[in-house]
Amino acid sequence: MMRQYELVERVLAYNPNADEAMLNRAYVYAMKKHGTQTRASGDLYFHHPLEVAAILTDMKLDDTTIAVALLHDTIEDTDATREEIDQLFGPEIGKVVEGVTKIEQLKLVTREEAQAENLRKLLLAISEDVRVLIVKLADRLHNMRTIQYVPEEKRKRIAQETMDIYAPLAGRMGMQDMRSELENIAFSVLKPDHSAIITNRLEHMEGENREIISQIRAELSDLLKEKNIDATVYARLKSPWSIFKKIEQRDIALEQLSDIIGFRVIVNSVDDCYRTLGIVHANWKMVPGRFKDYISVPKYNDYRSLHTTIVGPGRQRAELQIRTQEMHSVAEFGVAGHALYKDSQGASFKKLEQESQAYVWLRQTIEHLTKGEDTQEFLEYTKLELFQDQVFCFSPRGRLIALPRGATPIDFAYAVHTDIGDTCTGAKINGIISPLVSRLRNGDEVEIIRDPTHRPPSHWENIATTGKARAAIRRSVRLEEQNRAKILGEQVLNIMFKREEVQDTKTSAAKLADALGFENFDELILAIGSGEVDTELMQKLAHDLGDKRTKKSKRKKITLPKPQETEGWFSLGANPSFKFRVPGGQRLGDEGKKALSQLGFKTPVHISSEGVVPGDRMVSILDTDGMLTVYPIHSGALVSLHDEDVAWIDVLWDAKYTTNSDFYATVSMLAANKPGMLAKATATIASCDANIHNLVLRMISPEFHQLIFQLEVRDLVQLTEALTTLKHTEGLSKVQRAGVDEAKAISRIDWHNQT
Repeated sequence: MMRQYELVERVLAYNPNADEAMLNRAYVYAMKKHGTQTRASGDLYFHHPLEVAAILTDMKLDDTTIAVALLHDTIEDTDATREEIDQLFGPEIGKVVEGVTKIEQLKLVTREEAQAENLRKLLLAISEDVRVLIVKLADRLHNMRTIQYVPEEKRKRIAQETMDIYAPLAGRMGMQDMRSELENIAFSVLKPDHSAIITNRLEHMEGENREIISQIRAELSDLLKEKNIDATVYARLKSPWSIFKKIEQRDIALEQLSDIIGFRVIVNSVDDCYRTLGIVHANWKMVPGRFKDYISVPKYNDYRSLHTTIVGPGRQRAELQIRTQEMHSVAEFGVAGHALYKDSQGASFKKLEQESQAYVWLRQTIEHLTKGEDTQEFLEYTKLELFQDQVFCFSPRGRLIALPRGATPIDFAYAVHTDIGDTCTGAKINGIISPLVSRLRNGDEVEIIRDPTHRPPSHWENIATTGKARAAIRRSVRLEEQNRAKILGEQVLNIMFKREEVQDTKTSAAKLADALGFENFDELILAIGSGEVDTELMQKLAHDLGDKRTKKSKRKKITLPKPQETEGWFSLGANPSFKFRVPGGQRLGDEGKKALSQLGFKTPVHISSEGVVPGDRMVSILDTDGMLTVYPIHSGALVSLHDEDVAWIDVLWDAKYTTNSDFYATVSMLAANKPGMLAKATATIASCDANIHNLVLRMISPEFHQLIFQLEVRDLVQLTEALTTLKHTEGLSKVQRAGVDEAKAISRIDWHNQT
C-alpha cells in the first residue's frame, strides 16, 4: 500500500505548489474513518481510495481532485458528514465528495424509467463539477481491476453498467485509454469465452509479427531522423474489445482483419505532424479511404491526430496515428489532459468548461433534459449521443456540423436549427438533389431545401439518427396531432350544438367544459377530437343546453315495421355470419323479414371496403335505398354518415357460422424504398399464417412506398398478430388497418363469396 509521503511526493513531482498539508490531512482522515473496514478481496478498504488517488496522480490532476479521491467513500461508508468535510477541507472539496457519493447510490442498470431518472441525476452531478466524473471513473476503473473478488451475479451487473454508461462517458470526455481498459475488463466479464479466444489469438499474432513490428518501427524512426524530425514511435496491437466489435460489424473472421497492428508517432509540433505524414506516404503505399485529419477537424471530445493506414514490409497493413505530445496527453486523459496543458502546475478546471469541446456535449445534454422530455425520450437521446461515432459535414456557408455516423440530411437540418429541421422538404448533397434517407459522409456539403408550411411526418423518426432530431420530430408530430384533434373536436361540437339547436354556443361550450371537468374550451375540444369524451354523456349535456321550445327535428326518419316477436337477434339467409337487431332490441319474425325484403333487400347485406373480421366491433347502416352495409366501428365512413338520413342497426358475429372461415381485412403501411422491402413484408405476413388476397403499391415519395394489402385471416386475433409483427419489422412504419380511401384502392371483391 502506498505510504502517505509517497502519495504527496507523486503530486509534488508535477505540481510543486500543491497544498501538501491538505493532502496529508485527507490521507490521515480517510485512513482513520475507514479504519479496519475490508473489501471483498480481504484488503483494508482504505487501499481502494488510495489506489483511486494513485490513478489520478498518473493523470497529473490538481491536489483538490486527489484529496477528493482519498475522501470519496467517507460519507457513504463511514460516519463522516458533509458538514465535517466542509469544515476540515473547505466547501469545494465537500461539494465534489458529495457529488461522487450521490453517483454511488444510483442504479444505472435497471428498468428504463428508473434508469433514465438516475441518468439525469448522474449528468446533473457531473455538470456541476466535471471532477465528479473524473473521480468516479477512476473509482470504477479500480473496482473493475479487482472485480474478480465480487460475486458473479453482481460482477455481471457492474460490468454491464460499465459497458453501457461509464466507458462511453469516458470516451465522451476524451479519456480513451481509460475507456479502453474499462471496456476490455467488462468484455472479459460479460463474454469471457470470446475475450479469452481473441486475447490468446492477439498474443499469438504479436509473437508471429514481432519481427515485422520491430522492422516497421525501426525503419520509420530512422527515416524521420534522416529528415530531422524528432519523433518517438510506439507499436501496439488493438484491444480485444475493439477487435470483437469489428468482427461483429463486418461479419468476418479474426484472421481477415488486416489492420490489427497500430503505431503512434509522437512529434514536437503540428508542422512536424504533416511533414511526417508526407514522408510516410512518400515511402509506403497508403490504403485509399483510410486517411483522416482530426487536427484540422477535431473530434467531438477534443481528440486531435492524423490517421493513415499503410502497406508496410511483408505487405503487412499498419495503422499510424501522428500527433504532438499535447495531443497525445489529451487523447489519453481527455478533459484532464486538456486542462493539464492549460496549467502546468496541475490540471486547472476553471477554464475547462469554456474551452473543452467534450464539455460542450455535456452542457447540451443537460439543456435537453431540462426541457422536460419524458423519460423514454431522454434515455434514447442520451444513449444515442453517448455511443455515436461521428462524420463532419459543411453547410453552404462553411459551417462545420458534427453528426453521428449514419446520419441523414434530416439530422443535419435539425443540428443547424429545429425550425430548419421542421420545415425541411429536401436536400442537396454536394450540389446534387438527394433523398432524405441518404447517409452523409465526411466532407459532404449539405444544403437544406425548405418550405415554411411544411411539418415533419411521423415516419421521419425512423430515418433520423440523432436524439435531437428524433425528439424534435416527435414533438412536432405531437403538436400537429393536437391541432388536428382540436379542429376535429370543434367540428364535432358545432355539429352537436346545431343538431340540438343550441343558441349561445360560446356560453354553452364553457358550461359543457365545466360539466365535463375541463378547465377551458381548448382542453374540451382537444379531448373531443382525441376521442377521450364519453359521447353519450356529451350529447345528453348538449341536449340539456338546447332550446326546447323551438327544437324541431329536421331529420327524415327511417322506420322499420313493428316486429312480431321480442326475443334476441335475427340472421339474414344470404349472410349467416351476422346477426342483426332492430332499434329497441326486438327480434324480427317472418313478417319482419318479409317487410325488410319489401324495403329492397334483393341482396340483403354488403360489407364496407375496409372489411370486417370476427372480433371486430361493428355497426350496420340501412340507407334510403334499402341497402344494409356492415362497417367496422373504426371506419372513417361512419363520420360522414352521422347526420345522413340512415338507420343504425346493431350487428354482431354469429360464432356458429364463422368457424374455419377466412375473412378479408385491408391493412396499409409505409416501406422504405430499399431492395427487398416488399419481400420482407410479404414474408412477415406469411409467418403469421395470413394469406395475401390482393396488393396495391403506391409511390409516396422517393424515400417511401405505401403498401396496401388485402389479407385473408380467421379472426381479429390473427389480424392483430400480423399487424404487431409488421410493426416490429425493420424498414416498415405506420402499420395500421386501412382507411376508406386506401381500402378503395384495392380491386373490387365479391364480398358474398367470403360468407
